[in-house]
Amino acid sequence: MSTGEGRRSSKKCLAYVAAFVVFQTAIILLFVLIVMKVRSPKVRFNAMAVESFSSTNNNSTSFNMTMLAQVTIKNNNFGDFKYENSTLSILYNGVKVGEAVVPQGKAGPRKTKKFNVSVDLSGIRDRVGNDLNSGVFRLSSRGTVSGKVQLIKVIKRNKSGEMKCDWSINLATRQFEDLKCN
Repeated sequence: MSTGEGRRSSKKCLAYVAAFVVFQTAIILLFVLIVMKVRSPKVRFNAMAVESFSSTNNNSTSFNMTMLAQVTIKNNNFGDFKYENSTLSILYNGVKVGEAVVPQGKAGPRKTKKFNVSVDLSGIRDRVGNDLNSGVFRLSSRGTVSGKVQLIKVIKRNKSGEMKCDWSINLATRQFEDLKCN
């Protein structure tokens, strides 16, 4: 073997090693940018049902209602989302009339955690009488579920999911309508 051929084969070997390193770097970069990107979970109300509803119309109109709501926490990450105890507020015309308690838990990778909560609502408002007479009761919910996303048991990132939902209750049928969550 001549020295010219040895140099050519060592240059080829060096070129293959360089190409392999570039390829591996690209794969790792894609993995980090796509798989390891930590996203905020999505918190939503899905299904709701009115268990009881009553109203009074004496000096000041008031209402009492118990509803059962399904809360979902959708984890789009490739790692577990472990969340802490949280409270979701139910609002009527911007005033808190009840709250749903979200117990601490875990949503698995690329999974949606579903659970039911019972919420007691009550309030005294001047406008309640108009809404009760119209037969449509408009409510909204706001809240944040905070926790940590853990990737490959090494990387931990604090993330939180916000809930902003608006809906109406048809008092004649006691059915929920127009549920919209952002």
